[in-house]
Amino acid sequence: MNGLAVYSAVQECDQDELVAQHAPLVKRIAYHLMNRLPPSVQADDLIQAGMIGLLEAARNYDSSQGASFETYAGIRIRGAMLDEIRRTDWTPRSVHRKAREVAEAMRRIENEQGRDARDNEVAAELGISLDDYHTILRDAAGARIFSMEELMEGGQIPQEGLRRSVSGPLEGLQKEDFRRSMAHAVAGLPERERLVVALYYDEELNLREIGEVLGVSESRVCQIHSQAMCRLRARMQERYAEELED
Repeated sequence: MNGLAVYSAVQECDQDELVAQHAPLVKRIAYHLMNRLPPSVQADDLIQAGMIGLLEAARNYDSSQGASFETYAGIRIRGAMLDEIRRTDWTPRSVHRKAREVAEAMRRIENEQGRDARDNEVAAELGISLDDYHTILRDAAGARIFSMEELMEGGQIPQEGLRRSVSGPLEGLQKEDFRRSMAHAVAGLPERERLVVALYYDEELNLREIGEVLGVSESRVCQIHSQAMCRLRARMQERYAEELED
């Protein structure tokens, strides 16, 4: 066996060992995501997608870059699972359209009033009842219209015609700028929305647990969370639209 063949065999062995050692990480990430997703999402589908991400991580990992393999693999695994979730999203177009309309209404009101848009104001701007507005928020949450995890992983704004996917030597700087912008936008949310976002993403509580902390129903937490995501969507879209105009 020549030197190249020996090197290839050793490398393949190392990759297999990495995959076997970190397979439990795939399940851990899958079940963590399952706590945040509708029942229609199957854990087996996420695990299968995550294993593909783990295999890709094992093939592409470069220890000279500084990150541990577990950290690097975790990012690739989560990314593969989010891709699978997006791929299997059968949400009606009307739900996506209504969520965009909510974000646009919020943006208009906040630009005019110079403060956070209120529930009744958004409903009035859309020409619908408050109950119908809350229904849109619940549908948007169930459809995974807007996920801050996807934003933080991909550095993208979910807006038609405006995708902030970057590459090249400035990629790291641009992603860091995006994260700072997102943190600033979260800090500017109304107090209750900011608290729900913090408990959900930082403390990793589910909606039922957050409801117990706040003393409200799980469905109300779902509305608050969805409204926060729509508000973030509106503010981040406006920020990057202004940047493109400059």
